[in-house]
Amino acid sequence: MIRLAQPGDIESVVEIYNQAIEAKFQTAFTDKLDIAERTEWFSQFQDDQYPLFVYTEGEQVTGWLSVAPYRQGRGALRYTAEISYYIHTGHQRMGIGQKLLLHALDSCRLLNYKTVLTIILDKNLASIGLMEKFGFEKWAFLPGVADFDGVECGHVYYGLRLSQ
Repeated sequence: MIRLAQPGDIESVVEIYNQAIEAKFQTAFTDKLDIAERTEWFSQFQDDQYPLFVYTEGEQVTGWLSVAPYRQGRGALRYTAEISYYIHTGHQRMGIGQKLLLHALDSCRLLNYKTVLTIILDKNLASIGLMEKFGFEKWAFLPGVADFDGVECGHVYYGLRLSQ
């Protein structure tokens, strides 16, 4: 089931994010985060304009997707949103990312966004494949901007124009 994140979900959201940090090449963070560090970040999604969706199986949060402002505060970019998603390591490759992305894109249309962006490390081939499956196109590439203990990789910007 997909629903809006509730304050009680922060522990699961942080746990899943920390799994991505440990796996490397799924986020540019390299040190695990704690709940206190993510509380302010989490609170920004209590706004209807920028939702944080969680995918649950029973009572367990097994994935999440955020719709965030792109370059917050810049009025000309108000119709553009940036999405990020992460799936619990024990639940990957089960279609959860697809379901979250489909739900988020429908929500972005209802929220009147015209463009959706996602920024992916170029070694994250699973996420690149998912974006391309949903019609996202590679709009920009920043080579070698991330370094994981001497292994460099780039950032790829994928974008999708939404039909209104």
